[in-house]
Amino acid sequence: VQLQASGGGLVQAGGSLRLSCVGSGRTFGWWAMGWFRQAQGKEREFVAAIKWNGDTTKYADSVKGRFTISRDDAKNTVYLQMSGLKPEDTAVYYCAADRARRRSTVVTGRHEYNYWGQGTLVTVSS
Repeated sequence: VQLQASGGGLVQAGGSLRLSCVGSGRTFGWWAMGWFRQAQGKEREFVAAIKWNGDTTKYADSVKGRFTISRDDAKNTVYLQMSGLKPEDTAVYYCAADRARRRSTVVTGRHEYNYWGQGTLVTVSS
């Protein structure tokens, strides 16, 4: 299983970016998916998660109301739409997949995820 994240870049505070994560495998549509981020010198932290069927999402308090996670299983892709970006959102963003099929809940714990993308850097200037 491979996850390929893209869409990062440099943006001014208040701007928007959309991250994409494309996964391989025929069972992508059965996986819970998540986004995490890691700022320099800090631990990797949860950002957003979506249930395998897309009917439930969860966000970190720091991004609630500004970020939206979604998925398009026809394209094996999960998205993170980010708006109202702040300098403190600067980090490497990672997508992750939980290989447990059709888990009944969203997955927010870093150690619950089995597969990780390579990360994409988001830099927000003030």
